[in-house]
Amino acid sequence: MAIQQRVRDAERPVTTPAGILFVVAAPSGGGKTSLTRALLAREPGIRLSVSYTTRPPRPGEEDGVDYHFVSTERFMALREAGEFLERAHVHGNWYATSAGWLGKQIEAGQDVLLEIDWQGAAQVRRLIPSSIHIFILPPSLALLEERLHRRGQDDKATIARRLEAARDEIRHCAEFNYVIINQDFASAVDDLGAIVRASRLRATQQCVRHKALIAQLI
Repeated sequence: MAIQQRVRDAERPVTTPAGILFVVAAPSGGGKTSLTRALLAREPGIRLSVSYTTRPPRPGEEDGVDYHFVSTERFMALREAGEFLERAHVHGNWYATSAGWLGKQIEAGQDVLLEIDWQGAAQVRRLIPSSIHIFILPPSLALLEERLHRRGQDDKATIARRLEAARDEIRHCAEFNYVIINQDFASAVDDLGAIVRASRLRATQQCVRHKALIAQLI
């Protein structure tokens, strides 16, 4: 009877959406973008949420692929129009997530991956309690500093500020559902994939996605 009740509950409006929102955060230089790109290549059933930002594109970045690059004026206009699910001011620039696009994807059963900072993750956690939150940790601050220097995008003063900000961001890692230490890249990608697969197999998720099948079996 318990599973029959769960199936009946799944046929009603539910708080658990058909799709899963995966939220990934990390300090700058923590390897978040490389890890999520590797996951997306491995798991084609996940779609990347393209955030809005007021920062200029970095070498190799494409508008509409890596970010929606907009002016501060355009960003504020979209904010006033209620376009954003969350927003955060990080390293002197604004970042935000499209509420309309994300909502439609999740409601339609599409899994979505959102790269974000811890401030934005906290806002998403309150608005979408079913979302899965993953924090990427560097194995050490020394290695994080080395990665930032190797990236070649910031001067020494900027790197020092990013390292100080990283300490503050890392203090929030316990607020996330999962923490991955990005020491070995291949292992970290495997860990990320394991979280995705396990999340898809949760009973609440399966009862929503496969309610017709379960109804036939009972």
